[in-house]
Amino acid sequence: MDIRELGRLDLNLLVALEALLEERSVSRAAERLFITQSAMSKTLGRLRELFGDPLFVRRGSSMIPTPRAEQLAAQLPQVLLAVQDMFAPASFDPLTYVGQFNLLVQGHMGIWLLPMLLERLQGRAPGVRLATLSRVDDPFEQLSNGKLDFLLQAERQAYPGELRLTTIGFAPPTLFARKGHPLEGQKITWENVLRFPHVQLSMDELQEIQFHASRNSKVAQHLKEVAPNLKTDQLYTAVQVVRHSDYLFPAPPLFMEQDDISKDLIALPLPEGEEVTVKYVMVNHERVSHSPPHDFLYREMLVVIDSFRSRYDLPPLEQLRKLRKLAY
Repeated sequence: MDIRELGRLDLNLLVALEALLEERSVSRAAERLFITQSAMSKTLGRLRELFGDPLFVRRGSSMIPTPRAEQLAAQLPQVLLAVQDMFAPASFDPLTYVGQFNLLVQGHMGIWLLPMLLERLQGRAPGVRLATLSRVDDPFEQLSNGKLDFLLQAERQAYPGELRLTTIGFAPPTLFARKGHPLEGQKITWENVLRFPHVQLSMDELQEIQFHASRNSKVAQHLKEVAPNLKTDQLYTAVQVVRHSDYLFPAPPLFMEQDDISKDLIALPLPEGEEVTVKYVMVNHERVSHSPPHDFLYREMLVVIDSFRSRYDLPPLEQLRKLRKLAY
């Protein structure tokens, strides 16, 4: 489409032409648009110049449209209606909406979020399709360019200013071990913990995770510096290794609430009783802040997350939103 000619177009001219075509009178068209007759006469002159046609010829007290004006009269209502629709508020009906959202769900969250979310959407928005990934290159850029719609992850230390973050939970890391592990029932110290091999879910962004802990926390230091004997991007591989060996597995405590994961496992307390936690967030870009479909899915995910939290007697999201960021 060559839009250079559109630079000459004033939308008010088309509105005036519509009034002239309907009223067939300069004075009545001027009254209808609340302008003077002189101003309308000048507008008619601009219209004649724009279309290269007289548009109207006078017969007595009436204005008769030329063939070119009659052609425009057949097209103009649809054009103006289309422009009017562009400025109307976007309508959205979840029951009839059909579209796909791309989600990056990192870590373990998809295990509990997606089944509950899909079940809820089936009745409320059956045309919504989800495409989920656990890893992409440069996720913040993909949020910006529209390849991703939402990102759920452990909070990072820094985010671009155009991203919107919503807190969805806090969880302290826990050391998982098999039942009967040599450390079961023993005093847990870092010296003892580091005697055993570790398995870690592959997460290249591990060094970027924001740990909320005391300034001199050994927990945060060890969790960042420990060299795992096995790294895997498959949760069940990590779980099976722990079940059948003396490996330790730092993981979120909510794993223990899922029978298919926690079977034959125990959760060891963090050494030295230190308090350390990780904030989990949902992230989207400001470009979708006025999109009704995106707002709908955003709210649906918050409802599902609150429902999940209530199952385990955790504070609701509204209470979490009132918490200030921990300052250490």
